[in-house]
Amino acid sequence: MSANAVLFGWNRSLPGREQFSAAHFQDFSAYLQQQVAAGTVESFEPVLIEPHGGAFNGFFLIKGTPHQLSTLTGSPDWVQHLIRADLHLQGASVLRGVVGTAVTERMGMWVQALPK
Repeated sequence: MSANAVLFGWNRSLPGREQFSAAHFQDFSAYLQQQVAAGTVESFEPVLIEPHGGAFNGFFLIKGTPHQLSTLTGSPDWVQHLIRADLHLQGASVLRGVVGTAVTERMGMWVQALPK
């Protein structure tokens, strides 16, 4: 079972790059809306984490089939967004995970792997 979610997260804007971050947030949101409309991904949701003193302060949760997400993250447009993000964000990161019914399936596999 492959990941059915991609999390693109960050810590904060680099000092002096806040305007770039704000513009890229809008551009990336529009890009993901286009991907949903084209059927490239199922959905996405931006999440801003309330101040907590930690190093992870926001992310986009992008959902789709494993094939959809591989196509997305392998595209030149995706890579260009990652390059842009790296120029203005501290701690930009991409993580794969499971959501929905895949969590139950993955936990079942985990339980089966526990030593008896």
